[in-house]
Amino acid sequence: MKILVTGSNGQVGRCLVKQLSQMPEIEFLAVDRAQLDITEGSAVAKLVNEFKPYAIINAAAYTAVDKAEQELELSYIINSDGPLFLAQAAHAVGAVMLHISTDYVFAGNKEGEYLETDVTEPQGVYGKSKLAGELAVAAACPRHIILRTAWVFCETGNNFVKTMLRLAQSRDELAVVADQFGGPTYAGDIANALIVMAKGISEGNQSFGIYHYSGLPYVSWHQFACDIFKQAKSQALLDKEMCVNAITSDQYPTLAKRPANSTLDCRKIEQTFGIQPCDWQAALNQLARYQ
Repeated sequence: MKILVTGSNGQVGRCLVKQLSQMPEIEFLAVDRAQLDITEGSAVAKLVNEFKPYAIINAAAYTAVDKAEQELELSYIINSDGPLFLAQAAHAVGAVMLHISTDYVFAGNKEGEYLETDVTEPQGVYGKSKLAGELAVAAACPRHIILRTAWVFCETGNNFVKTMLRLAQSRDELAVVADQFGGPTYAGDIANALIVMAKGISEGNQSFGIYHYSGLPYVSWHQFACDIFKQAKSQALLDKEMCVNAITSDQYPTLAKRPANSTLDCRKIEQTFGIQPCDWQAALNQLARYQ
């Protein structure tokens, strides 16, 4: 099997490269923006036609949620036009298109977990551009998987876990939002889910469409922070107790509105591909790697 990975320097992209490198049965080509600008349609078509992958996994995205409010055009070019070009190229060579999306496509005001079939209502530019990308991929390539996830973290890149550990080095007290809930998701588990789905499709499971994948248990950002510090202390990375004050979203204003509820129902991916929700607590067992 041949797989093309875009966005290879991102959190999920790096994890994909690491895991695929340990699978001799898969030939893969991993590219970052310097090697392939997904917003250049002709370049995308040329590379895909030359490599002729069985599957394209798009891990490239514009993810600066607040900055997107000021860079609307760039957000759409990367999050909508780029995926469209990849999906068109995938369809042209008969490849499967696997595309990562986000909980931000929802309003975040539902009671209970979001299903794949729930109405989308993004509240900011980032979510709107990601939804546009979903629609573009679905329209251009019938053989597609759209994987919505949330609260991504891993040892590399910019994420909540690394930010908390960094702040703990210079502070004894932090204020963290306690009225936004979701499932933290380890990037390595997202990468594994994408690979499992690609393999499943190659083995005859033609269950294309939208899937949700995130971590359990669901927590608030405040609870997540408390757990990070508890783990850091138990792993001797912190020699003090961090005071984590719970605040409301109104007390921490941001340019972009965050979903209050980012909990995703992950039963469909488990029933269809046998993929269990991410155990994010287990992913924090070696926090030294995050520093």
